[in-house]
Amino acid sequence: MTAASLPRDAFMPQAPPGTAAGMLLALIAHALLVAALAFGVSWRSSVPDSVEAELWAAVPQIAAPTAPPQPEVVQPKPPVPAPQPKPVQQALPDAQIAIEKARREEAEKREAEMRELTRAQAERKKKELAAKQQAEKEAKQVEAQRQVNLKRMLGQAGATGDAATPGTAAQSAGPSAGYAGRIKARIKPNILFTDSIGGDPLATVEVRLAPDGTIVARKLLKSSGVKAWDEAVLRAIDKTEVLPRDLDGRVPQVLEIDFKPRD
Repeated sequence: MTAASLPRDAFMPQAPPGTAAGMLLALIAHALLVAALAFGVSWRSSVPDSVEAELWAAVPQIAAPTAPPQPEVVQPKPPVPAPQPKPVQQALPDAQIAIEKARREEAEKREAEMRELTRAQAERKKKELAAKQQAEKEAKQVEAQRQVNLKRMLGQAGATGDAATPGTAAQSAGPSAGYAGRIKARIKPNILFTDSIGGDPLATVEVRLAPDGTIVARKLLKSSGVKAWDEAVLRAIDKTEVLPRDLDGRVPQVLEIDFKPRD
């Protein structure tokens, strides 16, 4: 049993009239559109045939002669000068001149230093000689003044003889037993000696006194062998200036005093 023989449903919608003809027209229109598009594309991509034309002048004319092309003149580049070597020979004399100049300056400097040293030495010797002469002159003046004072004091005390000799027997009597200790006790605090020495060296000093105990002269009779100790003792005596009287109120004219560092 075919579809045409099947009974039609009464409720199925009916097909509109002319549907087949519309579809046929649509197919034809699409086919024409595709053909037009293909033709347009092929026309734009094809190359048109070239057209040639010849031009003839009414009167024959001779073409003007054309000058042959001039060859291009290439200007030669100026040669690059070769680098000049450094004047080594010129530098050597300059260095020698500088060396000679430095040597001359050094020699002149040494000569100036030697002259200055010689002048300073001569000046120093001159000053030392002048100071020595002045010291000797002052020492002589001091000694002369001491002798004058000694003679005057001895004369005032009624002593006989000069300053170098003992006086009367009563005035030349020896000091008491403890007088030497009192003399040392007066002088020793004035001794300034900080050097370290070995042993206990002995320095003997002669001291001359005025009747009032004033020290008018001192002399080193026996050196201790240590110059610093001898000088410290003499400076202490000069600093003491006056020594105490003995028990009887008198002062010996001359005393010999021994000094030891460990006393």
